[in-house]
Amino acid sequence: MANSTASDRQKAAYLDLVQRFPLRPIRSRKEHEGALAVIGELMDEPRLSRAHQDYLDVLACLVERYEQQADPIGPATDAQLLAHLMEAHGETALYLSNAVGIANTTISAVLRGKRKLTRAQVAALAAHYSVSTATFAG
Repeated sequence: MANSTASDRQKAAYLDLVQRFPLRPIRSRKEHEGALAVIGELMDEPRLSRAHQDYLDVLACLVERYEQQADPIGPATDAQLLAHLMEAHGETALYLSNAVGIANTTISAVLRGKRKLTRAQVAALAAHYSVSTATFAG
């Protein structure tokens, strides 16, 4: 009997969430903002029931689908990727230059989008940041 009560509570919790924000395709910015608010509330919970986790998983998929359709993100340029990696690691162009043996002027030119990375430079940067050389695609 206790098992059926727990199951009933989980089912009721799930249905409460579905009533509050139905699981259906997201078609507008307003619906997207509402979905993100619900996701934020669920993520703030210290522990989610199985029902809440299932709901969160499905809602996150719906948000991801909407975001891919509404705001598709193209591949990052070498300049964008390098700037991100440097920022994430708290590195300056001068530090990176000394660490990987690429001229500081070259790094600066890449960051400004004035120069592309060579294969050797990509290999050095990939090794330095412990990422695949395929990360640098453009």
